[in-house]
Order: sequence, then C-alpha cells, then structure tokens
Amino acid sequence: MNINVKKLAVSGMLAAVAVAMSGFAIPIGASKCFPIQHLCNVIAGIFLGPGYGVAMAFCTSLVRNLIGTGSLLAFPGSMVGAFLCGWLYQKTGKKAAAYFGEVFGTGILGGILCCPVAVLLMGKEAALFAYVVPFLMSTACGTVIAVILVGALEKSGAFQYLSHILAAEQ
Repeated sequence: MNINVKKLAVSGMLAAVAVAMSGFAIPIGASKCFPIQHLCNVIAGIFLGPGYGVAMAFCTSLVRNLIGTGSLLAFPGSMVGAFLCGWLYQKTGKKAAAYFGEVFGTGILGGILCCPVAVLLMGKEAALFAYVVPFLMSTACGTVIAVILVGALEKSGAFQYLSHILAAEQ
C-alpha cells in the first residue's frame, strides 16, 4: 500500500478538528445537529479520497468514544458517508456528487446501519429508520457548511492549490 504522507497529515488534522469541535451543536427542532464531522467528511472526500476519508472518520469516532463525547453510532454513520463522498467524487470529479454522497451515505445508509449497532451492541430498542431523520439533519447542516467552505476555497484559488499539492506523490 502506498501511503501519501501529506494526505495522512491532513486526515490527522481533520480528525483533530472534528474531535475538538465535537461539542459544537446546532439545535434544530427537538434534536441537536453536530455538523463538524460531516464538514470534515466532505473535505476529506474531496481532497483525500475515500480511503483516507474513511480512516479519518474512523479515528474521529474512536477518539470521541474513548474520551466519552461520542457513541458507537458514530462509526457507521460517519464512515459510510466519508466513503461514499470520496468515492463519488473520485468517480465523477463533481463536487455535487461528493455532497450527495455524504448526505445519502450518512443520512440514509448510515442511519439504517445504526439500527443493528444500537440493538446488538448497545442493547437499545430501535426501529430500522429511527436514526435516519436525526442523521439527515446533522449531515445536511455539515454539508451546507462544507459547500460554503469549498466555494470560498475555489474563489480564493486555494482549492486548486490544495488539490494539486495533495495529488502529488511524495
């Protein structure tokens, strides 16, 4: 396996940002949205690809669970969203596909995958689609923030610079 040190460093920084900002929440109705993980998923998916994106999401979920600020439900949601975001961007080269991948991967697929995690590993009763709506709200907020950030990076020219730097082999 060829490891790109630059991508590894950026994925570590994104994981650190996601863990440090995991206390930031946006209240929407009766639930709270934690959008920073989804913002980091989109950034990782676009700039780093699906492999580094999944690794970043896994590390973030692991650290958050170890320090008591996350739950086991973070694993399927964040990892599926990061993978689908990066994979769709890699296949299409379109940022809209990456945004869709994060929202669909985390909100729908990740929300559905949380049901067996909640029942089998956490001992909670849960309906199949119980986590879909809260995950959709959270990922939608984070993805909107990512759209704004990526747009600002494009306007400033930093998007092309970062893409070039991270795509270069060591």
